[in-house]
Amino acid sequence: MDFDWTEEQLELRRGAVEFASRRLVDGTTERDRAGVFPRELWAACAEFGLQGVLVPEPWNGGGQDLLSAVAILEGIGYGARDNGIVFSVTAHAASCEGPLAAFGNDAQKDEWLPGLADGSVIGATGVTEPDSGSNALGLETTAVEDRGGWVLDGAKTFVTNAPVADLFVIYARTGGSGFAGLTCFLVPRQTEGLTVGPPMEKMGLRTSPISQVYLDSCRLPASAVLGGVASGAMIFNQTMDVERLLVMAPAIGVMERILERSVAHARQRTAGPVAIGKHQAISHRIADMELGLEASRLLLYRAAWQRMRRGTAPKESALAKLAVSEAYVESCRSAVQIFGGYGYMVDYELERELRDALATTLYVGTSEIQRNLIAGLRGL
Repeated sequence: MDFDWTEEQLELRRGAVEFASRRLVDGTTERDRAGVFPRELWAACAEFGLQGVLVPEPWNGGGQDLLSAVAILEGIGYGARDNGIVFSVTAHAASCEGPLAAFGNDAQKDEWLPGLADGSVIGATGVTEPDSGSNALGLETTAVEDRGGWVLDGAKTFVTNAPVADLFVIYARTGGSGFAGLTCFLVPRQTEGLTVGPPMEKMGLRTSPISQVYLDSCRLPASAVLGGVASGAMIFNQTMDVERLLVMAPAIGVMERILERSVAHARQRTAGPVAIGKHQAISHRIADMELGLEASRLLLYRAAWQRMRRGTAPKESALAKLAVSEAYVESCRSAVQIFGGYGYMVDYELERELRDALATTLYVGTSEIQRNLIAGLRGL
C-alpha cells in the first residue's frame, strides 16, 4: 500500500494553499455577517481552475483524477477562510458538473460543460423537497410526458447556489415507485415555470446562497433528460459517491489549520507559571483533534482510491463523510474551548468555523443517513 502523494499532487495541493490563502481570506467576517455571495471570489476560483477540476480537458476542464481533486480541495480548505464560497464551488463541481460529465450526451456536454468549468455558468442541484427531507425515495416532484417533451411540477428546498444559478439538475418522478421511477433533468434558469425563491438565511456557510426552487408546469424538451429516462437513481447514487468525498476534502484542510492554531495557542497562552498546553485538559483535547484529523483523512483518501479503482465506493464514501464531518465539528468545538473566551469572539473566527462545520453533518446526507447506509450495506 502506497500512502504517498505523487510530486505532481503535492504541487497541486501547494498551489491550492497559496491561492486560497491569498484570495479567499480577506473580508470573510464582513461577508459572513452580511450573507453576501462573493461573485469576485467565484471568478477568482474559476480563474484558478477550481470549478472545472474534474471536467475533462475537451470541455475546458482540468481533467484531474479524483485523488488529485481531493488534494487540491484539501489545500483550498487549509488556505481559505471563506468556507461558504468553497462549499458553493464544490457543490457546483460535484452535483452539477459531475453527473453531466459522467452521463450527459455530447450535445449536453458541449452546451453546458465549458461554461460550468470556466465559472461563467453556475450550477445547482434539486433533490431535497419540503416534505421528504433526507428521504430521496419520498420526492414528489413529477415529470409527465407531453407533446414530445416533459412537464415538471413540484418544489425543491435547500438548493445550494439556487439564488445565483444558471442551470439546475432536477430529480423528478417519471413513474413507478422508489428509485425505479426517478429521472434527472437539465433545467436552465430561464425556463418558463421555474421560479427561484428568495435566499434563505442560515446559521453558517452564509456566503453560500441557498433557496427553494418551484416548478409549475415547467415544460422541457426531450433533450433535457440526463442519462435516460428512469436512470435518475443510478445517477444520484454515483454522484453521491463522489460528492461526499469532494465536499469533505476542504474540511480536512480546515481541521489541520485549526489544529496548528490550537497547538500554537496552547504553547503561548499561560495560566499561572506554565503554558496551558502543559495541562492534560488542553493537551488531551489537542491529541483527540489530531486523532480525528488523521483517522478521517485516511478514510477519505481510501474512499477516493477505492472509487477510482472500482468505479463505486458507497460504503467507503459514507464512512468517510460520517467520520470527517463529525471529527470536523468536534475539532472546531475543541478549538473554541482551548481558546476559551477568545474562541467565542467573532474576531478570532473560530465561532464561525464551528457554525460552518455543523452544516457538514447535514448536507449530502445527514450523519444519520450515512449510518443507515453503512448498516444497510451490512444487510441490516
